[in-house]
Amino acid sequence: MSDVAVTDVLSDVFDVVEVRGMMTGGFAVRGPWVSRGAVSRPLKLVVLVAGSARITVDGPGGPEGPVELAAGDVALLNHRTWVDMRGGRGGGAPVELIPGAGFDAMALTEADLATDDVLVGGEVRVSPAGLALLSMALPGLVRVHAATPAASRLGGIVERLFDEASGGRLGSGFAIRQNGQLLLLEMLRAYLEQEETPVGWLRLLADEPLRPALRLMHEQPGQAWGLSELARAAGMSRTSFAERFRATAGTPPLTYLSRWRMLLAQRALRDQDVRVGALAAELGYSSESAFSTAFKRAVGESPLHYRRRLRATA
Repeated sequence: MSDVAVTDVLSDVFDVVEVRGMMTGGFAVRGPWVSRGAVSRPLKLVVLVAGSARITVDGPGGPEGPVELAAGDVALLNHRTWVDMRGGRGGGAPVELIPGAGFDAMALTEADLATDDVLVGGEVRVSPAGLALLSMALPGLVRVHAATPAASRLGGIVERLFDEASGGRLGSGFAIRQNGQLLLLEMLRAYLEQEETPVGWLRLLADEPLRPALRLMHEQPGQAWGLSELARAAGMSRTSFAERFRATAGTPPLTYLSRWRMLLAQRALRDQDVRVGALAAELGYSSESAFSTAFKRAVGESPLHYRRRLRATA
């Protein structure tokens, strides 16, 4: 599979759903330990910098795990409500660590990566539309092994995150956010390569035969694409293209196109200077009324109400 082609479309998605990553906690501990509690964020990251750990989660659909983590492994918790993590070597009662208690920069700085378990945690923040996309595309617990070829790029990001979290240098907050975003990108890349992804937009990104048609929809969303044109771009018959697209994405091609337009519209409406009529024409709708009807059907409120609510929330 070509990384370049996948990344182009994945970059579109990242941009539209406004992905931001940040680290919210971390610890370095020697000996047995346990960290458990409620998960307050929809998308939580767990990065094991050194040592080993075992993680179990619960949430919609029931518990998942335990899953073993080795040094450099990264886990993403997707809409989980409870997490239990434990590790450490030796005897004695485990030290109880509070999840998300904040960085102890001194403890991380003094950590011995050869003997200690070092873990940092964070969250992925996205727009409401992005949250819906990721929640549907991923299982409740995603683990990416640092030792696999697909995840080799993760190692450098994990090292930089630890360095920024423990260094206390100027600009470390910005660096942590940027590396958190890159960490999610590399996680999704590795996940696409090492797992059979569920039906949905992530599997669609990984489907090479469908990629030319997908790129047309992303590059020219306002074009009045028909099934025949998209099938021709993919080098398939209309029937074969429609069947493969639905089986891969879980939705017909033109429905996917409509949803992509709505994601673009939600991002554009955050700009108070964007006129609804001009946006409707840019996205391929014959009139402002037709666009407003489609937007309300997809989002649950009119474009103007959506914009007012965003402004009030901000």
